[in-house]
Amino acid sequence: MATAPEELQTLPGTSAEARKEIPSTSPPPVVKKTIGHHAVGQTGETVYKKTPSWAVQGSIQLGITHTVCSLVQKTERDVLLQDFEEVESIYFPGEGSSHTPAHHYGDFRFKTYAPLAFRYFRDMFCIQPDDYMCSLCSEDLIELSNPGASGSLFYLSNDDQFIIKTVQRKEAEFLQKLLPGYFMNLNQNKRTLLPKFYGLYCIQANGKNIRLVVMNNLLPSTVQLHLKFDLKGSTYNRRASSKERAKTTPTFKDLDFLQDMSDGMLLDADMYNAFCKTVQRDCLVLQSFKIMDYSLLLGIHEVDRAREETEQAAERRKPHNQKFLYSTPMEAIQAKARDAGSPGSHDPTGGIPARNSKGQRLLVYIGIIDILQSYRFMKMLEHTWKSLVQDADTVSVHRPDFYADRFQRFMCNTVFKKAQLKTSPSKRRHSSLKKSESGAPEQSGNQNQNQNSETVANADKSSEGKEESGQDNGAQEKTKSEVVNGNTG
Repeated sequence: MATAPEELQTLPGTSAEARKEIPSTSPPPVVKKTIGHHAVGQTGETVYKKTPSWAVQGSIQLGITHTVCSLVQKTERDVLLQDFEEVESIYFPGEGSSHTPAHHYGDFRFKTYAPLAFRYFRDMFCIQPDDYMCSLCSEDLIELSNPGASGSLFYLSNDDQFIIKTVQRKEAEFLQKLLPGYFMNLNQNKRTLLPKFYGLYCIQANGKNIRLVVMNNLLPSTVQLHLKFDLKGSTYNRRASSKERAKTTPTFKDLDFLQDMSDGMLLDADMYNAFCKTVQRDCLVLQSFKIMDYSLLLGIHEVDRAREETEQAAERRKPHNQKFLYSTPMEAIQAKARDAGSPGSHDPTGGIPARNSKGQRLLVYIGIIDILQSYRFMKMLEHTWKSLVQDADTVSVHRPDFYADRFQRFMCNTVFKKAQLKTSPSKRRHSSLKKSESGAPEQSGNQNQNQNSETVANADKSSEGKEESGQDNGAQEKTKSEVVNGNTG
C-alpha cells in the first residue's frame, strides 16, 4: 500500500533528535513515487515501511554488531535441528541501555533468526566474524537505486562483498523452512550457483516488521558491466521495458538476449561442462524444494571494449586491498580456464572467461537469484490465468519440474555453448602425415568433424526455435541437449 504523506511527516516512534536530522520542507514532504512499501519523497529521501532509509541502515549495523559479538562468546559446535528454529531478540531504545548504545534511529527491536546455523554457513565460505562485521558495519552502506518490482530495499556493503535485501514475510518464512535442506545441500555440495545466505534478520520499528536477508554480491561494482540480463528461459512478457532501457545500466531479459545475442556465448569445453553440471544439480535441488520463477543473473564485461576506454577512468574504479573470497562464480562451477592466457583465468573477482560469436573476449558474472518463490496455490492460479491468454509453456510461472528443465536447456543450449577446440597447423600437418603413412583416408576425420559441427549447429538452431515458440517436445529436446553438452540427462 502507498505510504500516506502524514506518515512520512510524523514518523511515530522516532526520537525528537532523529526527527531534527530528517530533511524538512514546507509544505510537508509528499510521496513522489511508491512501489510496494518503498516510497521516495520530493526531497529524494527513501522511506520503507514508515522508516527512513538512513534509520534502517543504522539499525541494521547496530543489530548485526550486537549479534556477531554475542555469537563469538558461544562455543562452536555441530548444528542441531532446533538451531534452525532459534530466534534471538534484543531491544534498542534510543537512549541506550546496559547492553545497547544510545542512537538516533528511534526505538526498535532487532531479531536474529537461526544465528548458529548462519554462523555455520559463513564459516563454510571462510567468512570470519570480524570480517563480516567490518564489511557491514564499519562504513555506511550503499543504497542501490533500483527497488525492483517488489519494492525491496537493496544495500551494498562498502567493500562490495555483501548485498542486504528486504524481503516479504512469506519469503522470510519460506527461507526459515528451507534452512535444514539448504544446510544439507551445502554439506554435500559447496559448489553451487545458488545464493549464499549469510544472515536473516528483522527490525521491528514504527509498528512494522522490516525483514532482511544478507547474501553474496554477484556483480562487483568495481568491474564495468557493459550488459546485464535477468534470464528465466521463458518468453512471455520477457522484454525490458522502455523505462528500464533508459537507465544507465539496464537489465535486459530473455527476448532481448535472443534478439541481441542470438548466437550465445562460448565457453571452453571444461568450463562449459562444469557450468552445465552445476546448473543441472542446482535445478534438481530447487525442484526438490518445489521452487520456481528463479532467474540467472548475468553480467557481461567486454574485455576488448574496456581496453579501448581510458586507463585513467579504470584506475579510479580500481579497489584497494579488495578481496573476493566468498565462493565466486569461477569457484562455484569447479573449473579452471584451459587457456592460461585467456582473460579472467586468474581474475580475482570471479569472472568466467568467455567469447561472443565474433571472437571478442568477455568476462561473465553469473548466479541464480530469486529462489524464495515456491509453487504455492497463488502461483498455480497465476499460471492458470496466464495460460488463458498465452501459450502456457512460455510463461515464467510454471510447475517446478517443467521450470527446472526449461531453465537448464535455455542456459546450456542457448545462452552458453561449447567452444570447438582448434588444432594448431603443426599438429594438423603431423596428423595428416601419420594418416598418410598408415594408409588411412586423409579426409575422414575432417568429414566426421564437419558432420558433428553441423549436427550441433542444427541442434542449437532447433533449440532456439523451441524457446521462441515456447513449445516443449521432451524427446527431441533431450536428444539435442545430449548432442550439445554431452552430459545432460
